[in-house]
Amino acid sequence: MRQFVVIMGWMVLHVAIHAAEISWYHNYNEAANKALQEEKNIFLLITSDTCQWCRKLEATTLTEPSIAERINAHYIAVTLTRNEDTYPKYLNAKMVPMSFFLTATGRVINSMPGYWNVEDYHSMLDDVNYELKKHDRK
Repeated sequence: MRQFVVIMGWMVLHVAIHAAEISWYHNYNEAANKALQEEKNIFLLITSDTCQWCRKLEATTLTEPSIAERINAHYIAVTLTRNEDTYPKYLNAKMVPMSFFLTATGRVINSMPGYWNVEDYHSMLDDVNYELKKHDRK
């Protein structure tokens, strides 16, 4: 019985860990097409290979289950590398990491440069939701 409980505990932990991962696309056009199909918005993260703050954001804030769940529920997520990958030129990422929140048609809802902790990222997601609701009322 004890072995069964240990195995079940590992299975629950495994499912919880993997359920908390953001489902990333690595091609902007594919993500935009998927967003249109699913009637979702786009979360675009632009990073660079040498950015320590990018790695910190990816390893901490964006792996937090509550953040990953919100992003997966409402956005098609795409992560791209500045100066390597293709994305619309009007999305100017002068610094990285750069988080963009876009409508499925590419209109910028909000953007945020730099690393942010979990609490601040939740606040920013709340701001994006507010902007979307405000836009729907017009």
